[in-house]
Amino acid sequence: MLIYQDIIDKKAKLAVIGLGYVGLPIALEFAKKVSVIGFDINAKRIEMMKNGIDPSNELDSSAFENSDIVFTNSLDVLKEARFFIVAVPTPVDEHNVPDLIPVTKASETIGKVIKKGDYVVYESTVYPGCTEEDCLPIIEKLSGLKMGEDFKLGYSPERINPGDKEHTLAKIIKVVSGSDAGALEEIAKTYEIVVKAGVHRASCIKVAEAAKIIENTQRDLNIALMNELSIIFDMIGINTFEVLEAAGTKWNFLKFQPGLVGGHCIGVDPYYLTYKSSALGYDSRVILAGRVINDEMPLYVAKKVVQHIIKHSKEATGARVLIMGATFKENVSDIRNSKIIDMVRELRAFSLNVDIVDPHADSEELQHEYGFPLSPAIGKNYDAVILGVPHNEYKDLSEDYLLSITNPNAIFADLKGLYRNRLSKLKYWSL
Repeated sequence: MLIYQDIIDKKAKLAVIGLGYVGLPIALEFAKKVSVIGFDINAKRIEMMKNGIDPSNELDSSAFENSDIVFTNSLDVLKEARFFIVAVPTPVDEHNVPDLIPVTKASETIGKVIKKGDYVVYESTVYPGCTEEDCLPIIEKLSGLKMGEDFKLGYSPERINPGDKEHTLAKIIKVVSGSDAGALEEIAKTYEIVVKAGVHRASCIKVAEAAKIIENTQRDLNIALMNELSIIFDMIGINTFEVLEAAGTKWNFLKFQPGLVGGHCIGVDPYYLTYKSSALGYDSRVILAGRVINDEMPLYVAKKVVQHIIKHSKEATGARVLIMGATFKENVSDIRNSKIIDMVRELRAFSLNVDIVDPHADSEELQHEYGFPLSPAIGKNYDAVILGVPHNEYKDLSEDYLLSITNPNAIFADLKGLYRNRLSKLKYWSL
């Protein structure tokens, strides 16, 4: 059941299911070398991509040029593929329980189109065992085919970092796995078509799934430690970033920083691991402790701002706050699981008037997802300005400008410490 050579010779087509932040870059990278079908259930997004527009605002129109790709939401077109890559999102619900609906729906789609001799590789972040225990049975049931005998299965965790133009798909080592040795080799060779950094062949699918989960869990825990240190150092009266700068002079000190942990990776993936752990009878302590700290940071920041307003300005009710940034990280348009949203809600719960601006976020999307839009413009007479997301546009604001939009005794809350030692007249606070 060989596939690599047919893909290289363009006798077989490769399909990517789910064309978001992960799927579209993968599809376009492969389309420079082989024949690709880009599949997404969202017809509006398909039309945009047909016109060379990335709905996620990550890629410019040049990325679509010289690409052998067909964008579609048609199952009949999708059936023409023989190598399927699943790159749909895997979020958590409001109770932080894994939401497998996108990945199970994608599995149903594959079950309707897969043929003998085909390959299926999942890239969506899931807990160890999900690919074989949750997705595979759906494919087999709907298709009537058996994995191993009729088709091959694999898992290769995505490592796309939104907004990062340096660590792109081709430059990052790709972890790959397969349902057997033959599948592993064919999948590895197929990814090597586009991944110049090379591939790492994992011993089994569960190992590859686990590797992805702990990449982000490790970052989550380290940031949680920094956030807890930030709370402690604030009580002591010293600046966290100054402490980290001093500690960072040691060669083996890991350079993490405090901050809000949102997005669809670091703030979500650990819950997939703790969910699986709980199902097996073990309740995670360290991982969930980190999650609790990071999830509570928006409330912590909101309380610090409110305390300052009450102490130095006036009562909180009716006070004006400006939040710069709405996306989950700098220089991207992605608002999924943005902790800035939690901070807005906390501040409004204290009866503050909150304006939120962002040069990258879409106001209509914000309204649709969270129930409020961006403010049309930055106003005046703010009692607090919170630099929540360090977009490039916010890195070089003058103190005179900040003073011009704030009231006397206003506070500038700089969550990433960008303006440390740069402001002398405005009251300053950072994590």
